[in-house]
Amino acid sequence: MGSRELISQGLDSDISLAHERFMLAMQGRLPSMTVETKERYFAVLSVLVGKLETSEMPLQQILQEMMSETAAIILQELNSR
Repeated sequence: MGSRELISQGLDSDISLAHERFMLAMQGRLPSMTVETKERYFAVLSVLVGKLETSEMPLQQILQEMMSETAAIILQELNSR
């Protein structure tokens, strides 16, 4: 196994651990979030997941589309307080 494969496997593991930490962090935050914030969060999250499920779409394209499609939702959340 080459060094790039080892690095790739290490990064795969790091990404999985970060996802697990993210899930735990969000589970801790959900009870204190307002319904409106939960609605906006779900809107952004569901768009992202839908795009990630389209495996032929490059990650760069997904990020570009996410920036334009969710900017209004993110701004609304930032201005809600």
